[in-house]
Amino acid sequence: MVSTWELDPAVAEAAREWIDADVDPAARAELEEVLAAATAGDQAAAADLARRMSGLPTFGTAGLRGAVRAGANGMNRAVVVRTSAGVADWLTGQGHGGGTVVVGRDARHGSREFAEDAAGVFAAAGFDVRVLPGPLPTPVLAHATRALEAVAGVQITASHNPPQDNGYKLYLTGGTQLIGPADAEIERCIAASPPAREVPRAADWTVHERALADYLLPMAALPRGSARTLRVAATALHGVGAEPLRRALAAAGFTDVHQVAEQSEPDPDFPTVGFPNPEEPGATDLLLALAAEVGADLAIALDPDADRCALGVRDGDGWRMLRGDETGVLLGEHVLAGLDRAAEPDPLVATTIVSSTMLRSIAARHGARFDETLTGFKWLVRSGDGRGTGLVYAYEEALGHCVDPRRVRDKDGISAAVLACDLAATLRAAGRGLPDLLDELSTEHGVHRTGQVSVRVTDLDVIAETMRGLRAEPPTELAGTAVSVRDLLPRTDGLLITGAGGLRLVIRPSGTEPKLKCYFEVVEDAGRDLAAAKLRAGERLAGLEAAVAELVTPG
Repeated sequence: MVSTWELDPAVAEAAREWIDADVDPAARAELEEVLAAATAGDQAAAADLARRMSGLPTFGTAGLRGAVRAGANGMNRAVVVRTSAGVADWLTGQGHGGGTVVVGRDARHGSREFAEDAAGVFAAAGFDVRVLPGPLPTPVLAHATRALEAVAGVQITASHNPPQDNGYKLYLTGGTQLIGPADAEIERCIAASPPAREVPRAADWTVHERALADYLLPMAALPRGSARTLRVAATALHGVGAEPLRRALAAAGFTDVHQVAEQSEPDPDFPTVGFPNPEEPGATDLLLALAAEVGADLAIALDPDADRCALGVRDGDGWRMLRGDETGVLLGEHVLAGLDRAAEPDPLVATTIVSSTMLRSIAARHGARFDETLTGFKWLVRSGDGRGTGLVYAYEEALGHCVDPRRVRDKDGISAAVLACDLAATLRAAGRGLPDLLDELSTEHGVHRTGQVSVRVTDLDVIAETMRGLRAEPPTELAGTAVSVRDLLPRTDGLLITGAGGLRLVIRPSGTEPKLKCYFEVVEDAGRDLAAAKLRAGERLAGLEAAVAELVTPG
């Protein structure tokens, strides 16, 4: 049977109203074309129009994010104008009217126009608006928001999403991402905002010329050790991080840095990678080739807005990228081992429910507090007492690391890269490498092996149906191990599955991409034979990966 999709008159009327109110002539023409085709009986156009008019974007794990396209449910100038109007209204209602708002952007399609529209709306609403001078990393915006004691910061970015996407990341007082109930309150203000054409805008803002220099200033003080002999290969994956990374490493004393030339300039089409995410297969091939060519000691990959950092190491006869959890425990150990306990008498480290459990053991070894939060840095920086008091380090397995929470209360790929170079140089001076330290940690804390299965969908209903099915009939065993299941609702839409031998599985919808994500871990006691423990852990992980894939794959 051939499916049909008839044009809903209400959708057509909503599209006409949106077109009349749009501030962007190009977007109006785009939506008019889709509407005309749908009205003429084109079923694909009717379905497309329904998706475009299916409601305003909502705040996910890290703000708004979606395809750059005309219509209510896309990233476009009209949506940015109405979103900014809603945020401005909410801030005023909270008593922050007239405060400082910082606006930044990356180099994606539409980012410059979106940033100017956002700045214009806040300026017209009476806020003191500071705009970053050109496309810069998200951590620069997060730092400026905190340093200027701003009431809000907006970064136009879609981070590591595909080229067709863009987004609107919102920080509040202190440079932290928003959480509930503020997100729902702001969404209601956005929904109540006037049509985009009726929202006032003014070009009355100040360019914050020192934003990057102020962000880079503390980098020289980040290293714990004195060693600086290190050859680095690095890539910005066509994003905005290449020059800020070079300057940060130079400030810290690391000057032997080789960039992947093909990926060092911002390019919103990301021509050399399928997905501009260091986690994706093939994304770091050019980086690892360069590392081998120049004889590097460490490879560093930033994502396009430079808030994530992935590390590559020479392991045996070749190069490989470390998993996010491996980098996370290495940096966690380095931070705690070099901590000034007089300045930080009660330190806290944190990670998320989808990350490795090794950091808990490392924290105990150093006499530090540990917390495990929901996914996302909006929770990590509020770990412990809800305010992140005493936080010295936080990470999540998706390559996010917060190594300097006093200055940036979010993940920061550039400062993480500086600290990683410090660790690698310190180890190199002692004739060791990052894999050697990983082995030492595994010997002391057990071999922790983590993996991930992601199911990418085009229809988000598939994810909801899969979660409903798992809740209705939860598994009782996985890969031959009996398991118990805990529903994480209402805290978050997820399931936590645990079993003997450190088996742990979290299943949850992604907050930034159309994916169902599954994170799993096994733990093996190293005993007297680390190699054998690694082999056992690898075999268990492979079996668990196959079982998880079968569990969550539709059909």
